[in-house]
Amino acid sequence: MSLFIKKCYDKILKENEVEIMKFKLNDYIINYEIIRKDNKNLYFRFDENCQLIITAPRFITDNEVKNLITKNSGAILKMYEDALQKSIRDSLFWYLGKSYEVTFDNRVTELKIIDNNITCHDEEALNKFYQSECERVFNAEIAICKNCFNNLPNFRLRIRKMRTRWGVCNTKDKIITLNSELLKKDISLIDYVIIHEIAHFYEPNHSKNFWKIVEMAIPDYKERRKKLRKG
Repeated sequence: MSLFIKKCYDKILKENEVEIMKFKLNDYIINYEIIRKDNKNLYFRFDENCQLIITAPRFITDNEVKNLITKNSGAILKMYEDALQKSIRDSLFWYLGKSYEVTFDNRVTELKIIDNNITCHDEEALNKFYQSECERVFNAEIAICKNCFNNLPNFRLRIRKMRTRWGVCNTKDKIITLNSELLKKDISLIDYVIIHEIAHFYEPNHSKNFWKIVEMAIPDYKERRKKLRKG
């Protein structure tokens, strides 16, 4: 029996060639939009609200889109469950490899962490805590990681949010930039990124010599790198 058990399409809105509908897939009711554009192919993706976005050519009919949903129901189900898991992860506050539930209370003047709960005044207070912890933790770990190397140049630390990299080493200007999102990871993974970037002062590329330098400081670097890539 197909995973696409029951089609219960319900047109909610049609405006600017965007149709918002819903269908049942296994035990899930999934909202979806059809966005028609002048492209040749049809694409499926889920947005941050776990809504299926279907970008379709203008000449494809609604029935053809429905048939393609049925045909690709297995892949769509996996994409949806992945989107749900990501939504759950994103709803939590991650700090040094652990997740916390956050409570905002305007009577609270100082952020408190008790067990798996964080209580603070508002979102601004939470963001200030996160920024200050980036500075404190990254500088503290850099001081420790420096002990693994000799004849290091004096370098500066920059912290900013990056989309595709955990760290960057500018050997010319002697600056190491760390992704602020790294604070969400376990200390062992933060140390791996720091060691990785410091090693570039000796080897600017990812040659065999580079990885030997990393391995001398972190013998299990491959395992840490794998964990970091898994997210």
